[in-house]
Parts: sequence; C-alpha cells; structure tokens
Amino acid sequence: MDHNNDENLHRVQITARGAKAAIEIDDQQMDPGALSGYTVSHRAGEPPQVVLFSRDGVESVFEGLARVAVADMPDPGPAAAVFLADIDAEELERAALARPDLGTGPHSLTLAMLTQLGEWARGV
Repeated sequence: MDHNNDENLHRVQITARGAKAAIEIDDQQMDPGALSGYTVSHRAGEPPQVVLFSRDGVESVFEGLARVAVADMPDPGPAAAVFLADIDAEELERAALARPDLGTGPHSLTLAMLTQLGEWARGV
C-alpha cells in the first residue's frame, strides 16, 4: 500500500518545550488551550500516528503527514487501582527502605514508597 498518496495523511510538526508543545498540522497552529495532550506512535512499514487529546467541550478542526485522531484522555483511576491492588505491602516497604535515595527527614519513607511505586509503574 502506498501511504504517500493516502488522503488521510497530514503534515504534522510538534515542537516540545519543557512541559509545553506547539503543534502545527498542515501549517496551521493548534490552539494550545484546546488540547490536553498528545501521543505519537510509529510502526515499521506504516506512517506515524498522532493522537491529539482535546479538552472537554472544545471543538477543533485538524489537518496534518501522520494519521491524526482525536481521543478523550482515559481515566487513570481504574488502571491505578488495578496496579495498586497487586502491590505487596511488605515488598514495597522493603524496597523503599533499601533505596539509596531514602532520606531521613519527615515523610522520607512515604516519598521513597511513592518513588518506588512510580518506578514499578514505569517498569523500572
């Protein structure tokens, strides 16, 4: 399949600056207030795909050389609940206490546990 002639492809430019990004689709600047985020994925042999997450109640028109989709941000609560339900409290405490960055100040153990959970969630 020749993706270069695919009418659903658009030219997309994303310039990330720290926590913010400027997104242009077919040379048209997207309103940063209209989006809550984006993802870019690419599989071999296929054009890249950009998914733009719109803010609630915002209507947008998109043009762009990736397939572009608009999606709602999924609620992270259910996935977080499943993840946390599988955590062994004893293993978490042992891992947090063994961390080289464990501090001695107030809430150091809680911070170490949260850091450890974040690493486990990212597969680190």
